[in-house]
Amino acid sequence: MPHLALYTFGVLKSPLADPTPLTRELQDSGKAIYRKISQHPGYLARAEAADRGRGTHFDMDWGAWGEFAVPTWYDKGRTAETAALDATLSLWTDLRPAFDAIYTGLHREALNRRYDWFERTGNPNYVCWWVSDGVIPTWQDGVSRLEHLHAHGSAPHAFTFHHSFAPDGTPTRTKGIGPKSDQVH
Repeated sequence: MPHLALYTFGVLKSPLADPTPLTRELQDSGKAIYRKISQHPGYLARAEAADRGRGTHFDMDWGAWGEFAVPTWYDKGRTAETAALDATLSLWTDLRPAFDAIYTGLHREALNRRYDWFERTGNPNYVCWWVSDGVIPTWQDGVSRLEHLHAHGSAPHAFTFHHSFAPDGTPTRTKGIGPKSDQVH
């Protein structure tokens, strides 16, 4: 049975190393959100670095999730002092559980504050696609699908919750899915 892959990417207003309360607040809320989402029904897995906490996303060992990659529009730093991004890559059983995890609870509260932390880039900041059972998507898969979504809009290859597709490629509409905005971050 296919699984839903979900990649999110946001450009931060300031580097992750910034010691200001706002940056610390984002990092602290992220830890709590990940804990809560990992307990959500339908959640299967997310990319986690084997050497968590050492360096930046760019120099961590992501195992089967592949080498870390970013969209072409990311033009900020790649060092521990300059990196200004947040990205996630996760697997879900279906659209509904992923949508519910993103748009309720702690994550919904964070979404309400996203522009305190993230720049408005004019680019999509999340993308969904289907993978076969047993397939682990890579960071590069997420980037290429996000860039495809940006260039071509929602399609079976890369889509949003609001304009989603079933695993067989037919357009689908899950009851209650259709936020006013497709912006996850």
